[in-house]
Amino acid sequence: MSEKKKKLRLTDYSSIIAFLVIFFIAVLVKGTTFLSLRNFTNILLNNAVIGIIALGMTMIIITGGIDLSVGSQLAMSGLIGITVLNTTDSILLSILASLVVGILSGLLSGVLISNFKIPAFIVTLGTTSIYRSLSQYFYHGGGILAKGTKVDQFLAISNTKILGIIPTLVLYWLILSLTIGFIMKKTNFGRYIYGSGSNEQAANLSGVNTKKTVMLTYVLAGFLVALASLMEASRLGSMNSASSGLSYDMDSIAAVVIGGTRMSGGYGTIIGTVFGTLTLGIINNMLNLLGVNSFLVGAIKGAIIICAVLLQKYLEKREE
Repeated sequence: MSEKKKKLRLTDYSSIIAFLVIFFIAVLVKGTTFLSLRNFTNILLNNAVIGIIALGMTMIIITGGIDLSVGSQLAMSGLIGITVLNTTDSILLSILASLVVGILSGLLSGVLISNFKIPAFIVTLGTTSIYRSLSQYFYHGGGILAKGTKVDQFLAISNTKILGIIPTLVLYWLILSLTIGFIMKKTNFGRYIYGSGSNEQAANLSGVNTKKTVMLTYVLAGFLVALASLMEASRLGSMNSASSGLSYDMDSIAAVVIGGTRMSGGYGTIIGTVFGTLTLGIINNMLNLLGVNSFLVGAIKGAIIICAVLLQKYLEKREE
């Protein structure tokens, strides 16, 4: 096997290696406390929503973009979904309302980025302020509780356990990961996403409509954020205009970067993002078990993102 192929293989499996290293450290530090079934279940439950958002973020970053508005989107979509549930007493209408909000949010970003060529950072920095501000204005800076005769059924969406063991929320994450993974690996749309991020000009010359591809990528990501908001609203039975989705943008980006997706675009995998999410989940869990001050968690996550990007740059240079 050539030296180049060895390096590429190391890059491809870097997310799994990182997960195993962090897992091993956690076992050494906390042993049986970390290895308990209850702790594992908590890790999966606490990171399933971020994991679902990270699937869409992976596709966006592969195109060479970014979305800083996912947390605000989640809050707005969830608030509207619960409002519709309380008003109509219909779970179906609640789901549809949330999905429409997510899709329209993704469409807005996608059009501004692909058609008007506004940098994704600027567009989503603006939209996150708009969505959060509007949510706080209409809900007076507070939140909303799920009510009505269908509330128990609504809560059951995310709080049921299959065979009394597997939480449905985790099952949704698994199914969505497999679905998005299939799209990225086995469909033309997935190949167009990679092509748009790898070399947009070459993709256009080969017949790929990169504008449409980027726009649809943001729409699909918005759809996933809306699904995540429904699951969060169902799990908690409430949403808050000020705190719901806070820091979810950084958490999802961290999961994607730890998973090996390049911020420069053109490279990344869904399986890498899943392992990146689990790695981030274990880190958060360990910080909690060790009693680390909550004010320091953000600093640690930021440092992890920077280190992950530096590692990417190092591997890219070695491959060259």
